[in-house]
Amino acid sequence: MPDQERFALFIDGANLYASAKSLGFDIDYKRLLREFQGRGRLIRAYYYTALVEDQEYSSIRPLVDWLDYNGYSVVTKPTKEFVDSTGRRKVKGNMDIELAVTAMEMAPHVDQMVLFSGDGDFRSLVESLQRQGVRVSVVSTVVTQPPMVADELRRQADEFIDLAQLAPRIGRDPSERAARTGEPRRQAAYAPAPTPTPAPPDETGRE
Repeated sequence: MPDQERFALFIDGANLYASAKSLGFDIDYKRLLREFQGRGRLIRAYYYTALVEDQEYSSIRPLVDWLDYNGYSVVTKPTKEFVDSTGRRKVKGNMDIELAVTAMEMAPHVDQMVLFSGDGDFRSLVESLQRQGVRVSVVSTVVTQPPMVADELRRQADEFIDLAQLAPRIGRDPSERAARTGEPRRQAAYAPAPTPTPAPPDETGRE
């Protein structure tokens, strides 16, 4: 990316978490932000996730709080429970519409968007952004079996970046993860703070 190119990150939180997990590493969101800040003029870094309401403690809340204080624009909405045709309880927390609306609003203000998702439903969004002159890079992976990115989304993108190639630069230090093994998820180290903390949590606890 040229130094003066304006761009924005759009992170489908659940999709990125699933992709990183399939590759066997944890995302370090501080390193991720630093990696892309060095590639041009980063206008916004959006992170989208659904939250389960009416729970005393949500396992994803520490990550959401950390991101809010450390350079990300976090977009959330409550999940909805429903019963499917077989009588099974399901949880719905799709953020596609929220992401698409913001991306369309940002299109006149950026030269490129980086979409962290492999969801094929975003193909039409990517095509629309391209018609407005925005170049779109998609970050997901084809290393896993099956691949985490839909073929139609990968084909539509101007550039495909395999998450496996980014892992050494945006992954959490394995020694840091080992040091935290056995620590309670609610430990005060993950409480929100006005300055960057060394180890942001990861997104867990949702289908």
